[in-house]
Amino acid sequence: MLPDELESSFADLLDAYEKDRRARPTDEGAPRRGVVAAVTAERVFIDIGGKSEGVIPAADLKEPVERGAEISVIIVGRDSEGYLLLSPVVARRPRDWGALQRAFDNKEIIAGRVVEAVKGGLRVDVGARAFLPASRSGCREQADLEALIGQEIRCKILQLDVEDENVVVDRRAVLEEEARAERERHLSGLVPGAVLRGSVRSITDFGAFVDLGFGLEGLLHAADMAWSRVGDPKSFVQAGESLEVKVLSIERPASGKPRISLGLKQLSDDPWTTLADRLHTGDRVRGAVTRLMDFGAFVEIGPGVEGLIHVSEMSWAKRVRHPKDLLKAGDVVEAVVLGIDTGQRRVALGLKQALGDPWEEAASRFAAGRVVEGTVRSLQKFGAFVELSDGIEALLHISDITAERRLNHPNEVLKAGQKVRAAVTEFDREKKRIKVSMKDLEPDASDEYIADHKVGDQVTGRVARVAGGEARVELGEGVVGVYRLAGAPAPAPSGALAAQLAAVWKTPAPAATEAAESVQAGQVRSFRITALDAESKRIELG
Repeated sequence: MLPDELESSFADLLDAYEKDRRARPTDEGAPRRGVVAAVTAERVFIDIGGKSEGVIPAADLKEPVERGAEISVIIVGRDSEGYLLLSPVVARRPRDWGALQRAFDNKEIIAGRVVEAVKGGLRVDVGARAFLPASRSGCREQADLEALIGQEIRCKILQLDVEDENVVVDRRAVLEEEARAERERHLSGLVPGAVLRGSVRSITDFGAFVDLGFGLEGLLHAADMAWSRVGDPKSFVQAGESLEVKVLSIERPASGKPRISLGLKQLSDDPWTTLADRLHTGDRVRGAVTRLMDFGAFVEIGPGVEGLIHVSEMSWAKRVRHPKDLLKAGDVVEAVVLGIDTGQRRVALGLKQALGDPWEEAASRFAAGRVVEGTVRSLQKFGAFVELSDGIEALLHISDITAERRLNHPNEVLKAGQKVRAAVTEFDREKKRIKVSMKDLEPDASDEYIADHKVGDQVTGRVARVAGGEARVELGEGVVGVYRLAGAPAPAPSGALAAQLAAVWKTPAPAATEAAESVQAGQVRSFRITALDAESKRIELG
């Protein structure tokens, strides 16, 4: 809807119409004789002696004409094919006062020739001397008024006094009628999809008004200027700039000016129609952040194509509460395409995926049994989250903090920012979940057993379980050793344990023996300690 304050007055429309008339072919507006050259259902072609023929819309002729007939016409412009656009002259110059009286009574349009300029207007010969006030001439400038001297004009009688031979004529009323008729004629031929050329008349925060000529104006909204987001229309178009635009819609309210919506971007291909051929899931893209919302950031990854980085896809390490914590408008970022929905015009992007997934190497660094160090990042009633490395957090449950006493809240022992050591008790790559325990590092029966024994000692224990190529042997209350069955793959020890087992594992595992094959749960047997690891509390038996 066009704002009321931006609607041009009829005086502006008339002025534009006059300027348009002055820009038309030489001697336009003066009646001339022409010969009908051809007649079609829609147009009549007239030979007026120029280099090109003129045309009259058939609807403008009140009576049918035949080829060869003479007709009086005036030039009013050019049509879309370059033909001179003509209008039939229906006004005649009255020959006597009786004819003037009839023209006045019937409000007819009459013809007259401007004779001279006089005070306050022009003297016009309409079969009698008549006065044309400057205010009713349709001219705003004195130079335009004087340019009418010697021209044939069309006017109406405004005042008539036969006894005093006083005649006052009005040209402006005729021009206004012609302007309205011409505007209506062009408006009736205007349809959505038509491509026109116009001039930018004014620019607002929401778009630009484009002068289409013939008193017609359309709104080019900022959203229809380009497939890319246009923040400020003034940065995209300039006042006075000539543009080729497409008609999107036409509204004709019962009263007021018609509302014509125009588009500029519609003259080029929609980038979303070919996006699926150019972009695929997993592609890396670069773009500038256009705007920040509570739920994420929009990034322009191509002309007219924006992708969304959701807050959950911004960082492996941080819980991002708002995009502004990491990004700002204008930042150029690299992201990975997570999904494309051309129907909904949506592209899902991931910022953290472009940085690499820290969980790729986590399996080797934080395997179950490893002793790790980390920083307490947050405390919850059920436990604490410990950051093991950038992007990797582990859960330290309240029951795994200490074995000395029962805790009501982790803050009884821990605080945010505190460095802690713990043993990894669970590692789940698929769920991206790690659990650790501090109490597993507290001294227990295993620590005392390891302290009292050395590699090579002969010990006795009960086989508790045989599975996965190894037997778990109870060496005492709360003390368990591991006996690797013949032919079973060796585990991946580290630190001191690896050094102790190096000599044992230099040679291939021996072939299965009757004794090894007979190891069964429940047996009480003698073993030899082959390795001790106080850090992981692991006892290897042979």
